[in-house]
Amino acid sequence: MNIVVCAKQIPDPAEPGELDPETKTLKRDGKLILDESDMYGVEMALQLADNAGGGEVTLVSMAPDNKVDGIRTGLAMGAAKAVLVSDPALAGTDALGTAKVLAAAVGKVEGADLVLTATESSDGYTGTVPEQLAELLGLPSVTFAKHIEIADGKVKVQRQTDAGYDEVECPLPCVVSVTAGVVEPRYPSFKGIMAAKSKPLDQLALADTGLEADQVGWAGGGQEIVGVEDAPEREAGEIIEDDGTGAEKIVAYLENLKLV
Repeated sequence: MNIVVCAKQIPDPAEPGELDPETKTLKRDGKLILDESDMYGVEMALQLADNAGGGEVTLVSMAPDNKVDGIRTGLAMGAAKAVLVSDPALAGTDALGTAKVLAAAVGKVEGADLVLTATESSDGYTGTVPEQLAELLGLPSVTFAKHIEIADGKVKVQRQTDAGYDEVECPLPCVVSVTAGVVEPRYPSFKGIMAAKSKPLDQLALADTGLEADQVGWAGGGQEIVGVEDAPEREAGEIIEDDGTGAEKIVAYLENLKLV
């Protein structure tokens, strides 16, 4: 069972984030860590590989300045190897461009039976990359998995919904996005941290992916950030004193808001 996990490296959420004054995007020039959302995917992949009796887990990532701290965390957890795409031309890449880069990186992994992702990243929250990735790879997609089993060449998923979960089956290979809390990620051991330093980590430039510069980065983006403003302060609510007609006043207030 060979599993690929998309692992995003993000600025540490514990540190105050800063926006680049020119691009109005999040600065990524400091240390990057493995997105907590993707740690669930790494742990799920490791458990599935163990349950299958063998195989390996490969991480794929896209990050600036060839930064690998976050990837090393996933390798220390137990992943066997990683593929990192890093190139100055990728600055400003939107969700679709990110999916294109990740699809190219996944294509470098031979014999992938399953691709796992988070439902969305902690610093982007678009929630679109898993489905875009599946489309670009030509694979079926299952989203919001809260439990995954592999049997008879199929993946069996409990897909989380507002009412509980749906039971879904899908042939392999496929792309599955997992929800936070699906498993309890393991802590990297000292032995794992030391071993991670010598595990294979292929670093690719944009030219190695087969993509052109106008497909990614600011040139390939379908959006532009024209301004960033502080959220307005919450206004004081309306106080209704009950003089015997309080219920009617509340109903009228809610009707005015078109809530009833």
